[in-house]
Amino acid sequence: MRRLLAFALTVLTPLLGFAQALAAPPKLAVFDFELVDTSLQGEVYGTRPAEQERLQRVTDLLRAGLKDSGKFDVLDVAPVRDAAHAANLQACGGCDQALADKLGADLVVTGMVQKVSELILSMKIWVRDVHTGKIITQMNADFRGNTDESWTRAANYLLRNRLLAPDYGVPH
Repeated sequence: MRRLLAFALTVLTPLLGFAQALAAPPKLAVFDFELVDTSLQGEVYGTRPAEQERLQRVTDLLRAGLKDSGKFDVLDVAPVRDAAHAANLQACGGCDQALADKLGADLVVTGMVQKVSELILSMKIWVRDVHTGKIITQMNADFRGNTDESWTRAANYLLRNRLLAPDYGVPH
């Protein structure tokens, strides 16, 4: 009986570890959203502090929502934040992937808000597989009004109806 128990423990213990590793949620790096301001106001007045605060708020909202879902292990991006801020993550030729890889991430989320005018804005999110470099999914929500409420609603919509949607969003 002891031999059988020892054999079972020898065989089953590694399998249990393997099954737990498979069940572990993917590690996710969510980088700070960027603003692309093509509006006349942006050209004349430059970046507004309220918009920078909104970028941080929607980034924090997405990070918290993804973490709270229990479907992802959301990583701290602080070790590579300065490098990410120094690059345009949407046009850097995969630097988002390289930075996320340094963090040990499986997936990387980048996003931007494009401001066409004070009335017309669009929030866009991309999710990339860090190991292959392929875009897994991308999504956007057009919204009206450059307000805290409109930005928050757009971010919540994308989180709820795209990123965490079982048939649409990020594989988990």
